[in-house]
Amino acid sequence: MATSCPADRILVTTALFTAADDEPSPGAVAIGGDRVLWAGPLEALPEHLRGTDTEVVDYGDALVMPGFHDAHLHYFHSALYLSPLAERFVGENEADAVARLAPLAARRPAGSWLLTQGWRDYLWNPAGMPSRASLDAVYPDRPVAMYSGDAHTLWLNSCALERLGITEESEPPAGGSYDKDADGHLTGIVREAAAMELMPRIVAEFSREELLDAYRSFERYLNEHGITGVCDVSLMAMPGLDFVRDDLFGALEEAGELTVRVSMFPTLLEDRSRLADLQAAHTGPLLSARGFKQFFDGVSSQHTAWVHDPYTNARFEGDCGRPTVGAEVMEALVAPAADEGSPVRIHAIGDEAIHRCLDIFEAHPVAAPAHHTIEHLENFQPDDIARLARADVIASVQPRHITLDPGGPERDLGPERVPYMWPFRTLLDSGATLAFGTDSPVTDIDPIDAVYTAVTRRDADTHEPLGGWLPEERITLAEALRAYTAGSAAAAQREGELGQLAPGMFADIVVLDPNPFELAPEDIQQAKVQATYVAGKKAYER
Repeated sequence: MATSCPADRILVTTALFTAADDEPSPGAVAIGGDRVLWAGPLEALPEHLRGTDTEVVDYGDALVMPGFHDAHLHYFHSALYLSPLAERFVGENEADAVARLAPLAARRPAGSWLLTQGWRDYLWNPAGMPSRASLDAVYPDRPVAMYSGDAHTLWLNSCALERLGITEESEPPAGGSYDKDADGHLTGIVREAAAMELMPRIVAEFSREELLDAYRSFERYLNEHGITGVCDVSLMAMPGLDFVRDDLFGALEEAGELTVRVSMFPTLLEDRSRLADLQAAHTGPLLSARGFKQFFDGVSSQHTAWVHDPYTNARFEGDCGRPTVGAEVMEALVAPAADEGSPVRIHAIGDEAIHRCLDIFEAHPVAAPAHHTIEHLENFQPDDIARLARADVIASVQPRHITLDPGGPERDLGPERVPYMWPFRTLLDSGATLAFGTDSPVTDIDPIDAVYTAVTRRDADTHEPLGGWLPEERITLAEALRAYTAGSAAAAQREGELGQLAPGMFADIVVLDPNPFELAPEDIQQAKVQATYVAGKKAYER
């Protein structure tokens, strides 16, 4: 980006990581407006960029690098569960989860919904699926809705079932279920599509201003963690339920309050007009729509991920999970979108879902520079790993998913399939592009924790297991940071604008101290965000 004008600001450091290199080196970044004018060795800095009004910021030995870009999160729910409107927790067991509702019940208006997210029955002691009975005992006259940590299962009390009009005669939508006990009575557990379609009715009582406040708080939280951009991807495939709220983003942008770069990915339907409408309405550099999202299966822990061979702990004969839609239906959705140049991102966790997804993307590539993307990719058929690079399909993965369920892969898939779980090293060696994110609110958005897990294959909270889970799939710090910057920019369909520090790129920058390259892998979490710049402006300073 040639310019004869002085820079507005020059950031100087002994550790500049542009994401195009494998290790940092002394250098500087010159910023003009919302763009990088120059990045490289300090001694090579063009003299004309140093003007009389140019601000020079010396960050010493701190790492200066492109801002983190979360390639996969759900903004609405992430903002909601970190706001006073709801709560987020796992709980020690069913009774403890019920007890943790008390502060929310005390601050929300009488009779209003009590909404939470985070419980994981397989982590409880004792483990086991909860029921409405425990909620009814404490909240007989107030609706309670508690989403699981993976956001695929909903735990309701009787008051909530009644308010939602769910009875024992109710038919769930395709791809969902209302669980019943042996006597045919509702347990209060609602799964998959049936759970997700209820969300708009549950959150309808929150006002627009309450939701805007939640969005403002969440973007501050993102900036505090060095995140300068996100991909807000559809939560579910049913029409009208993607929760990509461009109206809220648009209001923040219009007020000059948007401090994170947002790329929106609504649901791919037969009617593809929503993407066109979003693209027409939002043309600025901070808010735009970049492609579609679809869903091929569920999650392994609930046996709803689509696998080729039955689960090792099969719940019935032929228990292979299931596709959310048939492969021929998915192909019929993808083909016209690809022909029109719109990239598609598909949630595919099980090995059969990934395999069929690759079949479809190979048959219907999208024109460069766009890329199709597969989301999550937990369990591969061995020959499919190399297919991603050949097909130019991005692997959008969430490192913290690796350790969410200790022992879960062994329990559900068995020792023969475990070596092909989240194979980051093998994917990179095959030439594939990794894009890192968090699936927030499923895991917290802190990128340092996710990088730690990718580099060590250990849980960011417990630091288990010692030595790492499948340690042969560890990747380097530079590779992890590149996946969180340049890789995520590619998944956002913005690799020519974001993800590197180079002339012409947007000046989205994070400063980390201590420099994680100077830390042992097990100490990476000591690195803290010192400053975050979005579009050349300081959005956060420690």
